[in-house]
Amino acid sequence: MTTTTLPSPETKADEDSSKSAKLFARSKALIPGGVNSPARACKSVNSNPIFMDHADGAILVDVDGKEYIDYIGSWGALILGHKHPRVLEAVEDALQRSTSFGTPTYLELEFAEQVTKMMPNIEMLRLVNSGTEACMSAARLARAFTGRSLIVKFDGCYHGHADTFLIKAGSGLATLGISSSPGVPAEVANLTLSLPYNDLGAVEKAFKEHKDKIAAIMIEPIVGNAGLILPTEGYLKGLRELCTTHGALLIFDEVMTGFRVAAGGAQALYSIKPDLTCLGKIIGGGLPVGAYGGRRDIMERIAPHGDVYQAGTLSGNPLAVSAGLAQLKVLQTPGIYDRLEAKTKALADGIQEICKKAKVPAQVVHTTGMLGLFFTDKPVIDFESAKKSDTEKFARFWQELVKRGVYWPPSQFEAVFVSLEHGSSTIEKTLAAIKESLS
Repeated sequence: MTTTTLPSPETKADEDSSKSAKLFARSKALIPGGVNSPARACKSVNSNPIFMDHADGAILVDVDGKEYIDYIGSWGALILGHKHPRVLEAVEDALQRSTSFGTPTYLELEFAEQVTKMMPNIEMLRLVNSGTEACMSAARLARAFTGRSLIVKFDGCYHGHADTFLIKAGSGLATLGISSSPGVPAEVANLTLSLPYNDLGAVEKAFKEHKDKIAAIMIEPIVGNAGLILPTEGYLKGLRELCTTHGALLIFDEVMTGFRVAAGGAQALYSIKPDLTCLGKIIGGGLPVGAYGGRRDIMERIAPHGDVYQAGTLSGNPLAVSAGLAQLKVLQTPGIYDRLEAKTKALADGIQEICKKAKVPAQVVHTTGMLGLFFTDKPVIDFESAKKSDTEKFARFWQELVKRGVYWPPSQFEAVFVSLEHGSSTIEKTLAAIKESLS
């Protein structure tokens, strides 16, 4: 990973009189690092976080009144853009009934029916409050179902902050250069094997060495937490076959890709049937929610039907379920994913052309609704190759884009999210800003 030598955010803070800078100074006194999630800190791009005030469509507006074209979309949740009328109406309707019940509601059932309709590999579904909870619960269930202890994950893939997954993880850990976290006991870390992504041979070797000890493979089928990295041809199919052969479960973490890259997620896009699937982001419509589901025989092990305990006071919260349900129904509109793919491709092709003309070494990768830009002349196929990209150049690039009103993810190791609200003129403005930022 290239070491950034630009002026530190602290130095810039002394010269910054913006409302964001003042709010950040106050926040640091009460909130660790001044933020409630590390990726928001903007440390790797040598900046201070920008505090937002409101948003509409594809536009963010900060507390100083400056507008930005939004390419994080609440980190992938807002595929319809900010303040979509159907989502707002659903939340307002739910709000009139109550903010929470702590009892079953018909909304939870309707939500489960909608998810299983759009993602038929999920035969039963359990709602939780975040992607972290979903992945943590799926791992526990896999261990109980198989009677095994080891979980295989992949370098640069991020499955939330549960102890099991904080080993060579992506997202904020990659952004801050943290390979694992203090506070995770060695005994827990030793129950997780982290392997290179896109290396089927490494997985075959792990099964040979650990035989009947591997409970499950947990994977982002399309990596979005180390920048965007696509699976090589046959890789996901190979993982499916290895799990079937060795009696392990295949768990797809589609918190990011679920209902974004296709109506049925990455598993539909690549025609792979996982045993369990973890969901989040889009299924909440911008409100906190997560879910995990899959084969009926596995899911029936969950309490109270079975013996694997998992619970949550706010699981199935009516506001979150209503927002997510409204968003999922809109995503059933015929041709909507074709439109999203066209927008994403236009942005990716435009960036590729700009980099080529400017003679800037770059890898531009995209799938429907997601994009990755790495400043390197070598293909990016895993976390190791992603770390060889020029992060100092990325930091300067990010700062120049912000000056020009484009809010790009503030880390080389995060995916860019395109929404259905990014129109052709918005993309043209973005490409103009990118061209100036790379000149």
